[in-house]
Amino acid sequence: MRLRKVTAFNWSGHRRKRLGGKQEVDLQSSGGGRWVCRVSTPPFEFLKTGVRVSPRTDRPGAKDTVFTLFVPKVKVKYLEKMTHWFHRNPLKATAPVSFNYYGVVTGPAASKICSDLRSSRARLLELFTDLSCNPEMMKNAADSYFSLLQGFINSLDESTQESKLRYIQNFKWTDTLQGQVPSAQQDAVFELISMGFNVALWYTKYASRLAGKENITEDEAKEVHRSLKIAAGIFKHLKESHIPKLITPAEKGRDLEARLIEAYIIQCQAEAQEVTIARAIELKHAPGLIAALAYETANFYQKADHALSSLEPAYSAKWRKYLHLKMCFYTAYAYCYHGQTLLASDKCGEAIRSLQEAEKFYAKAEALCKEYGETKGPGPTVKPSGHLFFRKLGNLVKNTLEKCQRENGFIYFQKVPTEAPQLELKANYGLVEPVPFEFPPPSAHWTPETLAAFDLTKRPKDDSAKPKPEEVVKPVKEPDIKPQKDTGCYIS
Repeated sequence: MRLRKVTAFNWSGHRRKRLGGKQEVDLQSSGGGRWVCRVSTPPFEFLKTGVRVSPRTDRPGAKDTVFTLFVPKVKVKYLEKMTHWFHRNPLKATAPVSFNYYGVVTGPAASKICSDLRSSRARLLELFTDLSCNPEMMKNAADSYFSLLQGFINSLDESTQESKLRYIQNFKWTDTLQGQVPSAQQDAVFELISMGFNVALWYTKYASRLAGKENITEDEAKEVHRSLKIAAGIFKHLKESHIPKLITPAEKGRDLEARLIEAYIIQCQAEAQEVTIARAIELKHAPGLIAALAYETANFYQKADHALSSLEPAYSAKWRKYLHLKMCFYTAYAYCYHGQTLLASDKCGEAIRSLQEAEKFYAKAEALCKEYGETKGPGPTVKPSGHLFFRKLGNLVKNTLEKCQRENGFIYFQKVPTEAPQLELKANYGLVEPVPFEFPPPSAHWTPETLAAFDLTKRPKDDSAKPKPEEVVKPVKEPDIKPQKDTGCYIS
């Protein structure tokens, strides 16, 4: 990658820069890595920045000497230590919805609302599996559909009354865990929640896909972090503000049940904190802070696993293996960095014991990796123990323990405690909170006149009694994404 904007002396990106109160530099791009510079004296200072200066002689006798700058190629800073692997459940699938209400729609404005609902819903469903989709595209498409759907849910006068159209349409959605067995409700709130759930799932999958790149930049790492926090915010908003409004409560083991959606919220927070930990390690923050963050992350994974503990193992076992695996993995991280903190405090014996505990939890995580790969259920079939994110911790624990033992044998001669140190660590920085989320207000196309153009009195009386053919809910064909070479990431 070549620099597109650069100053002659401080590389700050400004086009004009005064040096020492005497010389003024004006950079004019001449394409690629070549820049033209006019100064009153030869800019030998450029040589200190790694820029090669070549005088041009095509303007003899000119007041200003003209120089061509050849800017060298520069490397973008990559976060090499940010190598993650995330478990992902499948997207929810849905039956087609035509929004055709023959007889009920009595005007062009109402007809246009139905047409826009149909097209915006189809567009949003397409984006879920479009690899070129980014958060801005997803937000625009989601807002477009949700703003139209709001007219089916809330009254236009912002009162507490619901829309007269709330129960006009039947919606069918599958679940992320229970295969292609759909749930159906004749309720627009059910559609709002289910589609919002899929939007949140898209953000988690987008974060995974981005984290799976071979070299991830700092800006991309921030995007992963933010996407996971947005997903957590959507799940939380659905749980607190909309799921309680359902007329028919969620069935046990379904996506909209409190235990499942709570697990999704906590998992998003935990995975976002993984990015925070990687950043802290990259910037060589204090081992005590890294240990505290790892401990808090392990606790997140434990809470998520506990939320799923009473679910049927047939469809929750694989997900729970992942959560338990990550809990052990980050507990090992916490003990490893806690050992470094103890060593820095000349508590070498306790440090050795802490590292031994890290070894124990790492071995547990290694065993769970194997079990995860062998467990059937929703999610990818992979071998996590072979990924870079896992191998790196193993080497770190081994090398740190050997260092502590070496130091103890030469300097400290301290007894190694039989009991492992208690991790009572509290991180004051870096803890992840969900990004607050709100659905958009009703579209401007919804007016009292538009709503009045839906005449429910003209709805066929035997409409609900007519036997209808069962809509086929086809599974979502998600893109087959394979891990990049040597990243340690698998994206499902």
